[in-house]
Amino acid sequence: MASVHPDDGFGGIVDVQIRVAGIDSGDQLRSLGGWLGEGEGLRGRVALLEGPPAPGTLGPLAEAVSVALGPGGAATAVATAIISWLRTRRANVKIKVTLPDRGSLELTAAGVSDLDAEALRRQVSALSALLESVEEQNTDTDPDRPALA
Repeated sequence: MASVHPDDGFGGIVDVQIRVAGIDSGDQLRSLGGWLGEGEGLRGRVALLEGPPAPGTLGPLAEAVSVALGPGGAATAVATAIISWLRTRRANVKIKVTLPDRGSLELTAAGVSDLDAEALRRQVSALSALLESVEEQNTDTDPDRPALA
């Protein structure tokens, strides 16, 4: 599910996956992927993961959005963009952010749409801290340290 990519010796780049549940999940994933890909500091870090088409349908099936995190602090940009995108969605949209250790966090549009400014800052900070913990786990350049799988 999540993978670590080697880079130029400054740590690994970790893929965090985001899935959407609800009506039109494929369209919602494409929208989220586009939203994230336009974010400052996220260009080139976002990919739409697609599977084979379902029987009787045309075109690939959108399964998840993958975001590459690594040294450079993209966590706050990702957290801010996810929360911002969710605030533009209907109440029945739910996303699940899955980390390399298989830990996950679920958020709903209903849960963030009516937040006041302070609660919104806390939500972004909490998601950012979770994503930053993944970045920090992969900045150790010790060659004897095993990479996450």
